[in-house]
Amino acid sequence: MTADTRDTYEDIRNGVRALCADFQGEYWRELDRERAYPTEFVDTMTRNGYLAVLIPEEYGGSGLGIKAAMAILEEVHKSGGNAAACHAQMYTMGTVLRHGSDDQKETYLPKIASGELRLQAFGVTEPSSGSDATRIRTMAVKDGGSYRVTGQKVWTSRAQHSDLMLLLARTSPREDQEKRHHGLSVFLVDMREVASAGLTIRPIRTMINHAATEVFFDDLKIPADSLIGEEGEGFRYILDGMNAERILISAECVGDARWFIERAADYARNREVFDRPIGQNQGIQFPMARAYAQTEAAALMLEKAADLFDTGEPCGAEANMAKMLTSEAAGAAAEMCIQTHGGYGFAEEYDVERKFRENRLYQVAPISTNMILAYLGEHILDLPRSY
Repeated sequence: MTADTRDTYEDIRNGVRALCADFQGEYWRELDRERAYPTEFVDTMTRNGYLAVLIPEEYGGSGLGIKAAMAILEEVHKSGGNAAACHAQMYTMGTVLRHGSDDQKETYLPKIASGELRLQAFGVTEPSSGSDATRIRTMAVKDGGSYRVTGQKVWTSRAQHSDLMLLLARTSPREDQEKRHHGLSVFLVDMREVASAGLTIRPIRTMINHAATEVFFDDLKIPADSLIGEEGEGFRYILDGMNAERILISAECVGDARWFIERAADYARNREVFDRPIGQNQGIQFPMARAYAQTEAAALMLEKAADLFDTGEPCGAEANMAKMLTSEAAGAAAEMCIQTHGGYGFAEEYDVERKFRENRLYQVAPISTNMILAYLGEHILDLPRSY
């Protein structure tokens, strides 16, 4: 898979659209009804190299920038699909790539690129800590040539469908640290090896088909070489992945917004009430036009964040703003699409209600809008810390 970096990755976009044509609405509706994992879709994405786009060529990937990954995820969502089943592989592997040892990279990245291994689980959030990752309680205690892990994670999506988990745990107590984010470490846990030795995964049924789980660690023994980078530096390591995550999910939101707008426009042009197409009414036109304007403006912020990320420049504020603006634009487009369809917007066969539910998540996760506003207030506007 190659791309001309001077354009907008039209070759990649065309390939993804062609792939998604084999996974129409009924495929996603059936999975949604059964809360099933889209194994066939993920396998097809893997075989075509799309999930390895950010992995360097020396490890079997395409070695392209984040804009190529954005193009892939946007097109999946613009085609009516849902890339949440596999998007984590694109950003979690970055921690291994940037901070892992040569042995870790050589062992895992080629297998992730080929699809032999899936890295889809990111264990950070805990029931008592919520968005405050510095307050996690899961402990990893050094024991000779191993670590023993005890604790619990929640909202660890796809853990049942992943071979590897990127795990954030404390290796020294919070109260012993000069700064609250110190003493956190990152591990690459091979869940195949410990599935029956202290690791328990329980699914959480939610309003969307997101393969959400809670994960319990009961004196789980993992090899010492599972540690990525230096002990105690894990919080810094995962920040890189968080910016990538926010940028890529923003691309999904842009795809969703464009899907909602296109669906609504098609319906409004063809649906007649009172002997005229409903799209002739300003009450239908104006919300649609506003959603379009919001989407295109948010997409420009996303482009800025991606440009900074790909050149290695700081992009925390831009990634956060892109995530907030694109998720809100997609939310407005979803609301408009439901309203345009009227009662039919609630009918399963139109896919609007499914996409409405799926997209609503992104104003809450992977970081809530309020946390983004607090970040901007403190770090950009130089206001007192609010939490």
